[in-house]
Amino acid sequence: MRNIDMQAVGRLDADTTGVLLITNDGQFNHRMTSPKYKAAKLYRAGLKHPADETFCQSLKNGVLLHDDDETVQAAEAVLENPHTLLLTITEGKYHQVKRMVAAAGNRVETLHRLKFGEWSAEHLAPGEWQFITIK
Repeated sequence: MRNIDMQAVGRLDADTTGVLLITNDGQFNHRMTSPKYKAAKLYRAGLKHPADETFCQSLKNGVLLHDDDETVQAAEAVLENPHTLLLTITEGKYHQVKRMVAAAGNRVETLHRLKFGEWSAEHLAPGEWQFITIK
């Protein structure tokens, strides 16, 4: 893979695990990361405090992030259990999931990206990778 311009599609925080796409296609990278295209990213967040449907609804209605002047909405927010949130976002602001959860009154203890667009890594062990074909 010499002389191939590889670039990460978006980013993961140092303490976040899960799907990370790497590409040599700049247009694909733009489509996946530009807010205009609304590429969905699904996360599983371990919460410090138990949450309920009201918490999920506030994330879907939109929360005001600290040091931001616009509300940010989740595309979807569902609880697997009171301490585990499945959150889908279509933007990629700095620490967005953690900041949204904090703005709604809770704290993220663990964070794992389950899916980025149509790609998931549920069949891969941590550290494993695979080539994918883009249609």
